[in-house]
Amino acid sequence: MTTSAAVSLARAAVEARARNTPRHAPLADPTPELQHPAACFVSIHKQGRLRGCIGTIHPTEPTLAQEIVRNAVLASTEDPRFMPVTPDELPDLDYSVDVLNEPEPVDSPAALDPRRYGVIVRAGRRRGLLLPDLEGVDSVAMQVAIALEKGGIRRDEPYELSRFTVTRYL
Repeated sequence: MTTSAAVSLARAAVEARARNTPRHAPLADPTPELQHPAACFVSIHKQGRLRGCIGTIHPTEPTLAQEIVRNAVLASTEDPRFMPVTPDELPDLDYSVDVLNEPEPVDSPAALDPRRYGVIVRAGRRRGLLLPDLEGVDSVAMQVAIALEKGGIRRDEPYELSRFTVTRYL
């Protein structure tokens, strides 16, 4: 299987950061799919287990290439659940990049499908997000419960729901 430009860029950024080489600059002439602004999540796995994941709901960089580099470095160094990635781990890491389509508000959980849609829950300034089609997340109730927990939102307080689709690069 050919690795996508998005995943190659994420890998290069993490490897440069872990080896303390100058921060990987975005591709000088990125493929057309990476030239527009877009939000994305970069997930890093080691032996099938999550090793880091950081992303954005809305673009923060001028291009998707720059967004991928930023989020890949942060996923490898700033995910509070994990220690920073070390050079020894690099051969064992797998990457995925999820490019988010624009979120849309929904009126009820009935409009969700954890295989097709990611979910964003929001209560005031707090929010939690869960990507779609994650292993072990088989119901809307589970998807929403995990997103609420990630956002520090209690199940019994009022919150808003949004859904989104992604383009996943492996």
